[in-house]
Amino acid sequence: MAKTALVTGASGFTGGYMVKNLLDHGYQVRAFVRKTSNTAELKKLPVELAYGDICSFADVEPALKGVDIVFHIAALYRAANLPDKTYFDVNVNGTENILRAALEHNVKRVVYCSTVGVHGHVENPPANETAPFHPGDIYQVTKVEAEKLVMEYYRLKKLPVTIVRPSGIYGPGDLRMLKMYRMVEKKRFLMLGRNDPFYHLTFVTDIVEGFRLAGENPDAAGQAYIIAGDGYGTLKQFAKTIADDLGIKFYVIKLPLWPVYYLGFLCEKICVPLRIQPPIFRRRVDIYLKDRAFDISKAKKELDFQPLVDIREGIHRTADWYIKEGYLKPRN
Repeated sequence: MAKTALVTGASGFTGGYMVKNLLDHGYQVRAFVRKTSNTAELKKLPVELAYGDICSFADVEPALKGVDIVFHIAALYRAANLPDKTYFDVNVNGTENILRAALEHNVKRVVYCSTVGVHGHVENPPANETAPFHPGDIYQVTKVEAEKLVMEYYRLKKLPVTIVRPSGIYGPGDLRMLKMYRMVEKKRFLMLGRNDPFYHLTFVTDIVEGFRLAGENPDAAGQAYIIAGDGYGTLKQFAKTIADDLGIKFYVIKLPLWPVYYLGFLCEKICVPLRIQPPIFRRRVDIYLKDRAFDISKAKKELDFQPLVDIREGIHRTADWYIKEGYLKPRN
């Protein structure tokens, strides 16, 4: 009999790929989504939709009935126009709702999607799972708190859990990288400050495979794994790989970092109370400030995880999608 998996955040970028990966591996899939979510793609697939709000235990509890494994991917991430309390409500309290319901329904495994961002700036790259927590923004702070909660349920309540910390996720369907592609397309790339920080990405099909492997391995209970691409480079190298793929020669524009950082701080102070998305905010500036490079040997050894899409192939596939959807001009 096929296992039943619940995927939270199933209507999102990573969650949608997670659903497809599980279907490809013979799972019955239940997708937990909000009533306001765009479920058009999910409705094309043989999945059961469970509607609810992650912040409501009354919504979450029935969604886990009869479930063997939960992939908890839903999170509040990119919104810079919301107060810190909203981040705690979704990322911490919402996670506890999943854990409580999983315990109540004897779920065999909960795979929790965290982030390598919990480690903050990597002082001695590459970092592994033992690197200290050093969150740098409210999203990362709430991910640290949720990780602590997940491990508390494992130690004190014997709930089988596994934490996965993905590095930056990209691929067809994602628009977060589009600004970088468009900068390169315009033959310029903005660099703030004097640094050329390390940048570590993971192609989306690799990340969801890592999630599945973490959920299926019986020895992974109580463990945390960094899942990332096979190798990393600098931000400028990433831009050059995009340029090479698009057939473009670009030049770098250098600006001082700290004036832009403080401008982001001021924008947040003005916009957040008004629930307006700031045109610039500090988290966007962090990409120029912090080294992000990681060691995935634990996942390779214990989960048999092996990234299949290298950075050049991933950038090419993503560019193909941007061009197809009209976000970029056809290649030269």
